[in-house]
Amino acid sequence: MRTGTLYYGDCLEWLRRWPDDQADLIYLDPPFNSKSDYNILWGSGNGVPAQVRAFTDTWKWDHAAQQRVHLMGQAVAHPAHKSVSALRTVLGESGMLAYLSYMAERLAELRRVLKPSGSIYLHCDPTASHYLKVVMDDIFGPQRFLNEIVWRRTSAHSDSKRYGSNTDTILFYGGAGTSSWTWNPQFQPYSADYQQRFSRRDPDGRRWQDDNLTAKGLSGGGYEYAYKGTTSLWRVPLDTMKRLDEEGRLHFTSKGGIRIKRYLDEQQGNPVQSLWTDINPVNSQSKERLGYPTQKPLALLKRIISSSSNRGDLVLDPFCGCGTTIEAAHQLERAWVGVDISAHAIDLISTKRLAPVKPKVEGIPKDMHGASKLANSNRFDFEAWALTRVPGLAPNESKTADSGIDGRGMLLGTVEAGQAAEEAPRLVLGQVKSGGFSLSQLRDFCAVVQRERAAMGIYITLDNDPTPAARQELAKMGRVRIGSRDYPKVQMWSIRDYFEQQHPDLPSLADPYTGKPEQQELFR
Repeated sequence: MRTGTLYYGDCLEWLRRWPDDQADLIYLDPPFNSKSDYNILWGSGNGVPAQVRAFTDTWKWDHAAQQRVHLMGQAVAHPAHKSVSALRTVLGESGMLAYLSYMAERLAELRRVLKPSGSIYLHCDPTASHYLKVVMDDIFGPQRFLNEIVWRRTSAHSDSKRYGSNTDTILFYGGAGTSSWTWNPQFQPYSADYQQRFSRRDPDGRRWQDDNLTAKGLSGGGYEYAYKGTTSLWRVPLDTMKRLDEEGRLHFTSKGGIRIKRYLDEQQGNPVQSLWTDINPVNSQSKERLGYPTQKPLALLKRIISSSSNRGDLVLDPFCGCGTTIEAAHQLERAWVGVDISAHAIDLISTKRLAPVKPKVEGIPKDMHGASKLANSNRFDFEAWALTRVPGLAPNESKTADSGIDGRGMLLGTVEAGQAAEEAPRLVLGQVKSGGFSLSQLRDFCAVVQRERAAMGIYITLDNDPTPAARQELAKMGRVRIGSRDYPKVQMWSIRDYFEQQHPDLPSLADPYTGKPEQQELFR
């Protein structure tokens, strides 16, 4: 586990390579099992018609889930053996159990790489949070559970047949049942009403209110003596009383009482509670918005990292997405490690979010040997990575049953002059083949481009130049005019072309996550 590094791929595979007791703090915001689609708007600016692509997080009971649950049921020493077996009885063979077993695999590895004195925060939603707590209790131990944090992620949400659902849940576990874990209390500003209580001022303008200095009614006793003619049971000994008087911190009342001054500028604020309503979500007007689905605000991660780690500590995010945790850790001078299964997410962090830092990247092919290795070991990861080498193309979230389409993009320009923008085809389709070239598969893709009424298509291979027959097939598809240039309607492009810095012959595309014009430099 190298700090300052982004790891591309399934976090489970990376975690299994790393030794025990590495991380001081783990934050994870994994895909939710909310049975709803997060829609990524491609945008309506720059002449791009509104299009949506589903970022689906619905989990299904399939062979992989069945195998996971079966193995955990047999592995009596697995940290999640009891919880997953019990949840199978409660939930049956369902999408929820598929999700929970997926999480249990990874949480077990996270427990291993977390230091005994470390903390872990699991960000989830109310649909699965209570089941996840059962799994977390089983893996980390109920004695390590510290808080269920409720974050108000939006101010209001309209639901026609129930109360508005506007909160997320963060499960916080720390320490090995001892007081050894890192904890730095965080504070919020006092309310305006509370600050109004500090209505009195010293000559220098400092605001204060007076507070009781007697120990009457308190358990544990006090100090009985007379001070400047007033005898009482005081909270402080005589020498402390004298020091407070010398510092001008005593208030002598008109009735002969003695009270202590509490200055507003010395108050830390209200300790942060488990209900967080003061951190706003990343909305469409936010300066930090990257257009990434489920992006969390920087302030949220800064609070977590500040509370549960110190400078130089290692922060791990195994589902790092667009890198909010990574940026917050970097700004707070923590070491960090991020993992994500999306090549686009890794690109987003390394080329945009933390470009000046130039983070190291592992798992992304750096040459043809690496690309061939990825294609042979994990076809789906290769397809997603290859597709996102072309700025403006976004891979499908679904890996199978894709109807011959591996990814999509959207043109910025109009295909045919004079045609209404909303009628002009602007869709660009992509398909990736990790194996040898097949003319029949190319023909099938050309048919998909026609079927979908797409403006253009790009057929991406690992290392194949178009054969004469392929060139003939591509020529049959013709060319399209965009602006002042003609482009092939369907073209072939390879990963070898990518490493040789040969661009595909495409016009400008929209950023698939924001709708803004995409830079046409190939991702490196």
